[in-house]
Amino acid sequence: MHARLLSAFAVSACLACGGAGSQDRPSAGPESQNRAASTAPLTAVDALDVQRYLGTWHEIARYPNWFQRKCVGQVTADYALDSDGSLKVLNRCRLANDDFDEAKGTALQQGGTTSARLKVSFAPAWLSFIPFLWGDYWVIDIDADYQLAAVSEPGRDYLWVLSKTPRVDPARYQALLERLAAKGFDIPKIELTPQ
Repeated sequence: MHARLLSAFAVSACLACGGAGSQDRPSAGPESQNRAASTAPLTAVDALDVQRYLGTWHEIARYPNWFQRKCVGQVTADYALDSDGSLKVLNRCRLANDDFDEAKGTALQQGGTTSARLKVSFAPAWLSFIPFLWGDYWVIDIDADYQLAAVSEPGRDYLWVLSKTPRVDPARYQALLERLAAKGFDIPKIELTPQ
């Protein structure tokens, strides 16, 4: 298991890998618009209904990152409500040898009960008092049906596109990419996750 390595996965509750060639990536639109949007502070969605967010999410795409490099596909994140009001997180991904790696974590809402800004940690519970072991997990886009979402953090260094299903309608995915570009994300940097 790579649980120690994955404890660094505090930025989000999903794992990923794979990639699309640049010919598969949609353009982000005018570069100047993207630069201007990236200077505005990133915001989370106005409200998150945690009960509707619970369950299994499939990673559709992500920004590349070092802590997910061993995952080759079938990346999921399962969210369940814990008795103390926190969220239990279980991340899984398939490795090259067809084994599955998993990491268990905890997510806490920051602010009120509808806040879309969470902190997540994959460190052991006895270390949960250490602030730098918690990372920002902001739901920055979610559809009305709670079927397609985007998660990031204030610096825009990490990005995940999640879906309740392993595949997404291309038109809905493209519309999400356009909204992400308007928020200042580098669309050509996004890699698709093999399912």
